[in-house]
Amino acid sequence: MEKQEKVILTGDRPTGRLHIGHYVGSLRRRVELQNSGEYDKIFIMIADAQALTDNFEHPEKVRQNILEVALDYLSVGLDPAKSTLFVQSQVPELTELTFYYMNLVTVARVQRNPTVKSEIQMRNFEASIPVGFFCYPISQASDITAFRATVVPVGEDQEPMLEQCREIVHKFNSVYGETLTMPEIMLPSNKAAMRLPGTDGKAKMSKSLGNCIYLADDPQTVKQKVMNMYTDPLHLKVSDPGHIEGNTVFTYLDAFCRPEHFERFWTEYKNLDEVKEHYQRGGLGDVKVKKFLLNVLEEELSPIRERRHYYEKHLDEVYDILKKGSEVARARAAETLEDVRHAMRIDYFANDDMLKETEARYSE
Repeated sequence: MEKQEKVILTGDRPTGRLHIGHYVGSLRRRVELQNSGEYDKIFIMIADAQALTDNFEHPEKVRQNILEVALDYLSVGLDPAKSTLFVQSQVPELTELTFYYMNLVTVARVQRNPTVKSEIQMRNFEASIPVGFFCYPISQASDITAFRATVVPVGEDQEPMLEQCREIVHKFNSVYGETLTMPEIMLPSNKAAMRLPGTDGKAKMSKSLGNCIYLADDPQTVKQKVMNMYTDPLHLKVSDPGHIEGNTVFTYLDAFCRPEHFERFWTEYKNLDEVKEHYQRGGLGDVKVKKFLLNVLEEELSPIRERRHYYEKHLDEVYDILKKGSEVARARAAETLEDVRHAMRIDYFANDDMLKETEARYSE
């Protein structure tokens, strides 16, 4: 029996530059998976068509962020020799698959999807939901199945989307025969990677709230954002006992700090637990902790910044990577679409079977 290919599909909406929340939540893990050698193919999609479902009046916002997101991808270490980077709208086969899958899902089922519910509330779409936006769980199933993804790395908030995709795969295969690959979800491996809060302590990093540290930020900007970061409002004096819970600086340290950072930047302590303990009993000021976090972040962001500077000077390379990647992705999706059409018996002109069947009926 032929061994099943191990394939990853993942991606981002190009509605703005990517920040360290994206890096902790998904980008860092993607690079690890890419370099693990465990996967036969990795497809990373810039989901511009999905972004247009709630930015349809502002296509320029999506257009100007295509290369920005690609720059962020390349700067964190995604390698076009190991991962296929592509643009969703340049693979029209995805739209056709979505159209066929729509027949397998009821309106009531999409309405029950918790991710759809929360996204609709967040965008104030309750009164008038664009059909394209409403159908994006089906579109996402098309993206996943088109590339025969066996693994989809996502955050916990996207779990209902993948569950809906699995339902579509099961229904299609039940009706038309085993055709589509059943994907598995891959959740973040540690709690710190689940969701990094904004620098102001708000639950989510958001461009509109101005609480993001972007991967493209220069050292001075990062320093300014870290030194202004939300900590413990009750920790007024150095001698005061401090709180770790809800303290953004410590949340960021949980996500980025490693034992070797103490050897390099803060030899007074062996590990983060010792710092937390000192802070909680009092006698450790916020500025010291922030300076340590700044060193930790700079060590992580510096190589990312360097790679980005290279690609900013070679934008033609970035453009070419996306163009070629989109051609590779399109070829892969076309193979799946061919199988889907065959399973649904709508590949009328792939051979002359339809003609022969009709001739046979007329000759009876």
